[in-house]
Amino acid sequence: MLASQLPWTSPQQVFGDSSAVLADALIDGVNLAAWQRQLPSQIAHFAGVLLALDEPLSESLTVEPDASGTVSMPSLAAAYRGVTGHSEFVADVAWLVSAFTCLLEARRIGVRLRVLDKPMCPRFHVDHVPLRLITTYAGAGSEWLHEDAMPRDRLGELAAEPHDSRDIQQLLAGEVALFKGEKWAGNEGAGIIHRSPAVAAGARRLILTLDWLA
Repeated sequence: MLASQLPWTSPQQVFGDSSAVLADALIDGVNLAAWQRQLPSQIAHFAGVLLALDEPLSESLTVEPDASGTVSMPSLAAAYRGVTGHSEFVADVAWLVSAFTCLLEARRIGVRLRVLDKPMCPRFHVDHVPLRLITTYAGAGSEWLHEDAMPRDRLGELAAEPHDSRDIQQLLAGEVALFKGEKWAGNEGAGIIHRSPAVAAGARRLILTLDWLA
């Protein structure tokens, strides 16, 4: 799928209530495309129970869809098969992997599913990847900045980060975002600036990330 050329002078972010908006991540000048969806109740229930169990969870898989694009992940969160909503949750992740694969014409996708009780990346930064899918199934969503909110040459410096909450944007649980990084051709110096949210004591997040491996 060829990216469109738009006459934008600074990176833009696009949002929509349909999964079709994710294709806008391929457009030159767009560094964030977000599907503002609400999770089906069974999936939200499963994610909530997973966090309430207060157990560690960190799974990494490499997925290669078959010739028809079908994705199978029988081992994903297998320890929680008895929790209501598990099959719906796995089907949702499989659909996201399939859609990500189709969008990029990818052959191999890296899947990471984690329960976090502290920020993995607490400072605003850019990813040195082409494109990454991020969605938080339960808990606080990732935070991101508009282009003029922080100097890019000071990324990683606490003193340079915005502290006014009005300058910090945040995804909601259930929303699916494609974050364009520095290694996307033509996006050098324009990767979306983002960070993990601060997590209150006792709070946790269930987060899924997909990476384009080949």
